[in-house]
Amino acid sequence: MGTTKPERVGQLKVGRYIVIDDEPCKIISYSTSSPGKHGAAKARIDARGIFDSQKRSIIKPVDAKVQVPIIDKASAMVTAIMGDTVQIMDMNSYEYFDLNINDDIEGELAEGVQVEYMETMSRMKILRVKGS
Repeated sequence: MGTTKPERVGQLKVGRYIVIDDEPCKIISYSTSSPGKHGAAKARIDARGIFDSQKRSIIKPVDAKVQVPIIDKASAMVTAIMGDTVQIMDMNSYEYFDLNINDDIEGELAEGVQVEYMETMSRMKILRVKGS
């Protein structure tokens, strides 16, 4: 996967992103434990999947490396709503994409409104409706 990069566990923060079980996740809590007699400090990271909303946790030494997804955010305009799918047009490249409508923005979508969407690890999701 060329859409991730390695990063030290100790540099991660709440609100940033991490890949756990090949799923890009947003970090919802981060805590460290002090080092033991012979060990390094460990970090416990709780995160929620961006696409499946499933909670995942990992415990790693703070100097270990983990994969962090590279996330591209862009603006688009809703061109059509077809059941539980929405067609959007990127405002810069004028490309069209068909995306599933996620529950948190379902009632706000309408043809002609602008949305912000993200793309990471060959998957896309609408983040928010602009101006709402």
